[in-house]
Amino acid sequence: MDITLAQPARARLITAENQELPVPATLRYLSVDPLAVHVDFPPEVALDGEGATWTFARGLLEEGLAGPAGSGDVHLWPCGSDRTVVELHSPYGMALLQFDTAALRRFLLRTYAVVGAGSEDVGAAVEQGLTSLFGSV
Repeated sequence: MDITLAQPARARLITAENQELPVPATLRYLSVDPLAVHVDFPPEVALDGEGATWTFARGLLEEGLAGPAGSGDVHLWPCGSDRTVVELHSPYGMALLQFDTAALRRFLLRTYAVVGAGSEDVGAAVEQGLTSLFGSV
């Protein structure tokens, strides 16, 4: 059975002027893609007026809750005991967001209740990835 978890989350966008602006987000997990987590942002907060989804490894989320983690487009690290910073890089620039650590941890634990760590069906995830890359070639 395919299970989808969705959890609303409030993020704070840190601006270049060091202001914090509230940004709605939804944390999402799909049992058919067990190694990934998704963060959805609504159209009203995107530069192009379309919703944006960032997808990264569930293991990266777990690492980033404990200490600095990530390379490439997504980096995470704790900011005190109550907040976790998520840094997102795109061709359009960089966004620095803070999330409540408790909300991220709660979401992560919910994902492990659906698909336990180490029991992910990697074969199905690889097949899905190849299909999305190459279609029905």
